[in-house]
Amino acid sequence: MSAGDVTVIVPVWNRRDLLERLLRGLCSQTLAPSEVLVIDDGSEDDSADLAVSMGARAVRTGVHRGFAAAVNRGIRESRTPLLAIVNNDVELAPDWLERISAALDPAAWFATGRILQAGDRTRIDATFDALGRGAAPCRIGYGCLDGPPFQRPREIWCAPFTAALFRAALFDQLGLLDERFESYLEDVDFGLRCALAGFSGRYAPDALAWHAGSATLGRWHPATTRLIARNQVWLVAKHYHAQPLWPIFVAQALWGLVAIRHGRAGSWLRGKLDGLRQFRDIRAPASAPSPRLAEILREADLEIYRAQRACGTRNLYWNLYFLFTGGPPK
Repeated sequence: MSAGDVTVIVPVWNRRDLLERLLRGLCSQTLAPSEVLVIDDGSEDDSADLAVSMGARAVRTGVHRGFAAAVNRGIRESRTPLLAIVNNDVELAPDWLERISAALDPAAWFATGRILQAGDRTRIDATFDALGRGAAPCRIGYGCLDGPPFQRPREIWCAPFTAALFRAALFDQLGLLDERFESYLEDVDFGLRCALAGFSGRYAPDALAWHAGSATLGRWHPATTRLIARNQVWLVAKHYHAQPLWPIFVAQALWGLVAIRHGRAGSWLRGKLDGLRQFRDIRAPASAPSPRLAEILREADLEIYRAQRACGTRNLYWNLYFLFTGGPPK
């Protein structure tokens, strides 16, 4: 791969301080991208001006429409065969782009690396995602100590859009992100679409990055909680045709208890109500369920179960989920 093959797309909504750090890291990459494209999603600071002053191209949307719309605008503006999508609250290792590009073998449509927590670089923030029978996605390894279970390359179906590389042709094949999701879980929706269509990717643990995590609003900000709660319902509406209801009920109820523990009961409830009100509008046209769907969801549950065991810690949420749903799939 040459330097002219990759456009780096950076969606931003305020926090110029984070953007400046990311852009400095991109300027220091051992493999320089063809272009850095900053999509300013209605920022109220001077993020776009900063991007231009540091050599990036800035596209100002003029209005805040969410992460999915910003990413889609970046995809439409790009002209290279490979697209790296990177959050503004990410710090990249100097060889991140070189290593993630090398992992994109001819059979892979996308690749993501090992992302550690910015606040504790001994712990995992993200590797790859899994969406199981309960429609509550799991970022595999999140919060676990970094170690051998998370340092092996492998095939994956769902890459977090925190920092990942994609073939532009993948979006021609599957379409863009679903902008109705606005922000949160739009990448999980896209990952499930990849799995159903048979488009796999690679997990490249040598491609390192560090993530602050929900740095713009905060992990349990009311808006964050509401959007995640709503979008979980929409994942069910879009994809979970003829799937067992009990795992969905258990996963969603337990996530609600977590939200309550963080003082976000109202935001969680509003999100669920918003999701249910628009359930029929989001629901895909009636058709026979994909024969792969049940298998994909079972495999994801098993992946989550194995990851929790490899982590060596007791995650109460997942322990209770597997307890009430009868354990890992057989």
